[in-house]
Amino acid sequence: MRIVVTNCNTTQEMTEEIVRGARAAAGPGTTVLGLTPAWGPESAEGWLDSYLSAAAVIDLLRTYDGPAYDAVVMAGFGEHGREGVRELVDVPVVDITEAAAHLACLLGRRYGVVTTLERSCGQIEDSLELAGVGRNCAAVVGTGLGVLDLGDPDRTEAAFLSAAERAREAGAEVLVLGCAGMTGLQRVVGEKLGMPVVDGVGAAVKLAEGLVGLGLGTSRVGAYARPVPKRRIWGAGAGAVVEPGADG
Repeated sequence: MRIVVTNCNTTQEMTEEIVRGARAAAGPGTTVLGLTPAWGPESAEGWLDSYLSAAAVIDLLRTYDGPAYDAVVMAGFGEHGREGVRELVDVPVVDITEAAAHLACLLGRRYGVVTTLERSCGQIEDSLELAGVGRNCAAVVGTGLGVLDLGDPDRTEAAFLSAAERAREAGAEVLVLGCAGMTGLQRVVGEKLGMPVVDGVGAAVKLAEGLVGLGLGTSRVGAYARPVPKRRIWGAGAGAVVEPGADG
């Protein structure tokens, strides 16, 4: 089984860290391939970055010409694009946001998300609501750290633990890592907090493996039907790519 993991930003070092976490979670016989968009933001923080990264990830998968894959894991917490990718590709698509939340709901009545900047909290709340798991979320709490600040492990751990206390006070019984760049942190903070901590990358990989193993794919009835054939222009200027319409 081959799983493609898409980073939502253009920072290759983050893709490599995400892939390490995905491979640690993957079972025997599963190959993980990480993909980094060729264009877009260096880190996704806010609505503008999110919409830009969504288009970049869709373009990345649209133009992919590597080995065939069995599932896609979208490693952008709270980022847009998952619905569009489900229309685009013919394999299961698992977003780390909803994957982590679904698993958290199996471990406790209410969960909390600890993320990066406070400006991302509303976006994550909306993503959880759209996925149907928002009602179980006690709180989404920011650490005040930018995505690119997560490379400092001591600072990240301290900020996470402080934010986690606020999530627990709000009623969270389980915690979710609210950024793909936090992958691996669950092993460090879980014991200190005395509560389960779910990593979205690992959760998404295991769910993707399960869907593939059960022979399940995205429904083409209704919302996730294949895109309507029409003329689409990808990009601008001389490098634009025109997708043929229904008549070719």
